Amino acid sequence: MAEGAVATPTRAATEKKAPVFAKQLRALIWKEALVELRARETVLAGAVFALLVLVIFNFAFDLRVENVAEVAPGVLWVTVTFAGVLSLGRAFARERDRRTLDGLLLAPVDRSALYLAKVAASVASMLVVEVLAVPAFIGLFNVRVELPLLVLGLLLGTLGLAGVGTLFAAIAAHTRAREVLLPLLLFPIQVPVILATVKTTGAAIQIPGVEPPEIGQWLGLLVAFDAIFLSLSVLLFEYAIEEQ
Repeated sequence: MAEGAVATPTRAATEKKAPVFAKQLRALIWKEALVELRARETVLAGAVFALLVLVIFNFAFDLRVENVAEVAPGVLWVTVTFAGVLSLGRAFARERDRRTLDGLLLAPVDRSALYLAKVAASVASMLVVEVLAVPAFIGLFNVRVELPLLVLGLLLGTLGLAGVGTLFAAIAAHTRAREVLLPLLLFPIQVPVILATVKTTGAAIQIPGVEPPEIGQWLGLLVAFDAIFLSLSVLLFEYAIEEQ
């Protein structure tokens, strides 16, 4: 009887909190979208950077049919990773510089909603860059790809990069050398994601007469990484964003 009396208010409080959290998340995502649409600096900088890197690598490497699947995926993910770091570096720096971050932290908003909104904004900006970069990659390197597998690898890799990168961007936002600190924190953690996405992208490149490698374990690694580190980041974000 006592257990039922305690469980009922707890369940009611949880059911009441869920719509509030969803409303806060929608408002924060809408805010991020409006800021990016007005400025467009993150997407434009990332797109120009990605295209420039692809053109440079295209002239730097002498790719032939037999080695394109080994080199081209690394080129693509170097491009995506560094373009993503540009986006993540602006995730909190813009609000920090304009002193609007303090207002967000003082607002009665769940910190996890703020984190998920930042992740969604970073994923969206990276995907826009990738939509521009992938056709350029296919054209410049003259490769045929299995599009569903490539898209799956891009989505999982981008989510892993944005999820962990947003947490580290929040930590680096409180430092003066945030542009230097963010890559130093992010890249060691991102090694499993980069390896798995490179292997997945390599399997998506079709070479006549060559069977694609088995990548089930790499996709499993991506899914596990995304699930584990997104969950940890949600829990740790509240402590990372608070300035000591």
